[in-house]
Amino acid sequence: MLSAADLSHAFGATAVLHGVSLEVAGGEVVAVTGPSGSGKSTLLHLLGGLGQPTSGAVYWEGVRIDNLGTEARARRRVRSLGLVFQHHYLLPDLTLLGNLRVPGMILGSDLTERALGLLEQVGLGGRGHEYPEVLSGGERQRLAVARALVARPAALLADEPTGSLDRANARKVAQLMIGLAREYGSGVLLVTHDDELAGLADRRIDLLDGRVVP
Repeated sequence: MLSAADLSHAFGATAVLHGVSLEVAGGEVVAVTGPSGSGKSTLLHLLGGLGQPTSGAVYWEGVRIDNLGTEARARRRVRSLGLVFQHHYLLPDLTLLGNLRVPGMILGSDLTERALGLLEQVGLGGRGHEYPEVLSGGERQRLAVARALVARPAALLADEPTGSLDRANARKVAQLMIGLAREYGSGVLLVTHDDELAGLADRRIDLLDGRVVP
């Protein structure tokens, strides 16, 4: 569903990734861990097509995307990837249901029924008419997870998705996210510094100074 081949990246003269290769299969959860500054977020940024690597290649569903233009990558990203970050990035002027319908609007598909079902699954059933401002932090992050998965993407990329939550809410959101992704057959790449969260993954990749630790 998602792979990288010999991925390297530098900011000016500063190299931050060195020849990283990985694969994520459908329904598989892979945690990427390492200390601050190890290159975790840069790796996720490149895997999400949000930038171009200095060298190496990124593939979504077997299609190379790092050599595509910005617009072409963005169009394919909506179909292939779901993204969850530490901050929810919900649209405050849209209702909960409206937020979940955004990916479908971009794809030209009506995902209303699927969105309503996801609201039930994430514990927000019957509240689709409300706005994000009335939600707690944990509820907002659950809605962000639902939005990332509503189009049934091939892969879900999550960058410290529970970093702003307390321990109890963090575990609930993580279990919900992983459970839904597995149900839909989406591969998950999870960037985290939390050992407990990493322990929910099927396997773990450790980064140190931009390199995979054997």
